[in-house]
This record gives sequence, C-alpha cells and structure tokens, in this order.
Amino acid sequence: MGRALAAVAAALVVVSSASAGPPPVVARAYFVENGATGEVIARENANIRLPIASITKLMTVLVALERVDVDEVVIAGPSASAIGESTINLRAGERISVGDLVEAALVQSANDAAWALAAHVGKGDVNAFVRLMNAKARVLGLRHTHFVRPDGLDVRDHVSSARDVTLLARAAMQNETIRSIVDDRTATISGGRRLHTWNDLLGSFPGLIGVKTGHTDAAGWSQVAAARGRGFVLYATLLGSPTRAQRNTDLAALLRWGLSLYAPVAVVDETRTYARAEVGFDFEPVELVATRSIIRSARVDRTLRERIVAATAVELPVRRGQRLGEVRVYDGARLVASSPLVAARAVEQPGFTDRASWYARRTFSNLWP
Repeated sequence: MGRALAAVAAALVVVSSASAGPPPVVARAYFVENGATGEVIARENANIRLPIASITKLMTVLVALERVDVDEVVIAGPSASAIGESTINLRAGERISVGDLVEAALVQSANDAAWALAAHVGKGDVNAFVRLMNAKARVLGLRHTHFVRPDGLDVRDHVSSARDVTLLARAAMQNETIRSIVDDRTATISGGRRLHTWNDLLGSFPGLIGVKTGHTDAAGWSQVAAARGRGFVLYATLLGSPTRAQRNTDLAALLRWGLSLYAPVAVVDETRTYARAEVGFDFEPVELVATRSIIRSARVDRTLRERIVAATAVELPVRRGQRLGEVRVYDGARLVASSPLVAARAVEQPGFTDRASWYARRTFSNLWP
C-alpha cells in the first residue's frame, strides 16, 4: 500500500468579538504597530514629516553604542557644556563614561549628554556624527527622517514621522543596553547626579517597558511607547500633542485599545487528532497528532485559517512519532504557526499467517459479496 496525501483547509474561529476603531486622539500624527509581526494596527498622518524633539536621542544613543564601549571615558567639551534646556550640567573638561551619558540622554533626556556622545564618537566633529545618524536612518528604512542635531532641539529640516519613529524605537529596543535603561524612572550616575524620567506612563501603565519622550515648541508633546502584551510587544507613537497631560491620556488610550485586540489562542493543540491514516489489514486507522501545542497572540476580531496536509494511507510498519503530515495556521497570508503531524501510535507489520488470513477473507468477500 503506498502513501496518499490529502490537503484540507478550514476556518478556525479565534474569538467572537467585535472591536471598535481606535480611540480619538488629539495630536498631529500617530502610529500603532504589533512589534512581533509588524502589523500596523492604526495610523493617522503616519508619514507626515514632523519635528520629534528628544525622541532623536534614540538614534544618537544607538549610533554611539555601535561604535564605542559603555566603559569608554569621554572628556566633555565646551560645546556640550553650553547646550541648554534639559541637561546634567556637564562641565568642560569633565571626565564621564559613555554609559553614564547614555543613561542621562535616555532617562533625563539630557541635551548636553547627547552632544557629548556625538562629539566623542565624531572625534570632535558633531556634524560627522549627524551624518552617521542619517546613514543609519537609511539602513533602517526611515524614509521620512532627516537629522540635523544629536539632541533634537528645534532646527529647520530636523524631522521624522510617526511611522519612522516607531521603526527607530523597535530597532533601538534590540540593543540590550538601551532596553535595560528606557524603563528606568530614576537613575544615579557619576557626580551623584540623580536622573528622573519624563515618561509619565512608566509605573502607571501596566506592562510599559519604554521608550522615549520628546518636547519642544515646534514638536509639541511627543512620545513613542512600548508595552508588553500576551506574547508580543505593542508600539505606539504619538507626535504633536498640545499638552503633556493630553499626550499621556491619548497614548495610554491607544496602548489599551491596541492590547485589547489580541488574546492568547492555542493555534495548535497536541491533544487533538488532526487526521487519520489508513494502514490496511482491517487495522484501525492511525491518528495523526501535533508534536506540541503552540499558543500565539491572535486578533480577536479576525478568523484564522487552518491548512492540513496529511497522509490518508501509509505502508506498515508505522513508528510512533513518525511524521505523516503538517498543519499550518494562517492569519490572512501570514503564517502564524506550523507543526508536524505524527503517528500517535505504532502499528507493526502483520505476520505471514495474519496476512494470509486477511487476503483469504478479502478474496472470499470479493467472490461472494
């Protein structure tokens, strides 16, 4: 008996739930994305070029950490110490580690720290460092981004977009050093400096793990945030809110709404029989089962599609655990999960006497139906 294959497609309803659209937002642009799949959940003016203020420092730190070690010592120059607004009051000639400057730039959003990093990596040429920032933007596919300064203070043509900021944040969060800092509410660095975050959602929004705020007169109140869902990280960027309180309210609402769209689902179930394969000789068919259960976060407002390709008949002997098919689960065109289908039990080849008896019964049956 040879092997025959069959393909079966079926709809797998995840959760019966209607989902409303995104909450109202008072801002110039926003973008919400599932960081695990890249699925864009909501957007408004997502590709409009806008000032992004201190969110810029995500790129500054990312570029710096690709080129220097956190233990490397930086000598602050006069240009860094002269930068105003949010600072750690660096003094010209002060020695400070790259690691401390990174913390200051990300937690306190210190402009002088960002400038000192840029000058150090650029060997005194901040413009050379900015060119590195723009080169990295091209590598990351940030199509609407152009940097002019490492600190994000208002200057003409220093722009990005809600989409690009989200991509930048996702890239930055791949860096272990950045990831370990952006969820800090406070930190202490050299000189006994106590840093305090501008991220008001840290500690108040469950599961928030970063990443960066920004504010200038031109940029308004802006922020890119990341929050852990069940099996994924949700990213939300909001640019150009009129007030700090409005930014916090709207960003929290976007995060809550985005997280509510997903629920953990056993898309593959090891206890389920997905198919049966005939083995002949009047034996019971062999059940085909998955090797393990797989749980994924799935949209509650969509239906998953299941495709099973499995043997309908196989030759003996069959080993327990022998691969005889595969199950795949799709969300639209995107593969959510897949698993081999294997024999749930072994079936041995019958002996000579049993085979002869079976053939005799079959011949008799055919002669006298």
